Amino acid sequence: MKYLIAGLGNIGPDYEQTRHNIGFMVLDAFAKASNAVFEDRRYGFVTEMRLRNKSLILLKPSTFMNLSGNAIRYWLQKEKIENRNLLVVVDDLALPFGALRMKLKGSDAGHNGLKHIQDLIGQNYPRLRFGIGDNFPRGGQVDYVLDRFSEEEQRLLPERIDMAVDMIRSFCLAGIHITMNQYNNR
Repeated sequence: MKYLIAGLGNIGPDYEQTRHNIGFMVLDAFAKASNAVFEDRRYGFVTEMRLRNKSLILLKPSTFMNLSGNAIRYWLQKEKIENRNLLVVVDDLALPFGALRMKLKGSDAGHNGLKHIQDLIGQNYPRLRFGIGDNFPRGGQVDYVLDRFSEEEQRLLPERIDMAVDMIRSFCLAGIHITMNQYNNR
């Protein structure tokens, strides 16, 4: 069985370690744990790996956040992967920092990356929402998501990223329902 795990973010040094790039950060940790190395390929940075009897393609789109759907649609079609075997890792303002929620499907919730994916493949695909909080003044959302994590958040980030990596493994090995029951609200 084959899976596409897509972590959303923006490419380039200006965006590294920013809240909006948590999808990239989670995939980097997942790949590092398996000694997998990303290569610059069509529409993104890609690595392939095995997890027991599963084949995983990890994708960090190079299309920038607002056009993430182009990369995801391309790799789903190229690899003949069904939407149910896609997992999108994304930042979420509606969740407190570090909260992790896996969902079977849903709306874009105002997230431009998810909106573009939804426009191209619909909203029936699993996603792992990584809470980044909403500690910003009115009108400050863009600056907030494109800013780096606070010192306190940086201290807590490794443990939360490790939990997200565990959730991705569980999604591939045990399925989404078991993963949601075991990990959501932890």
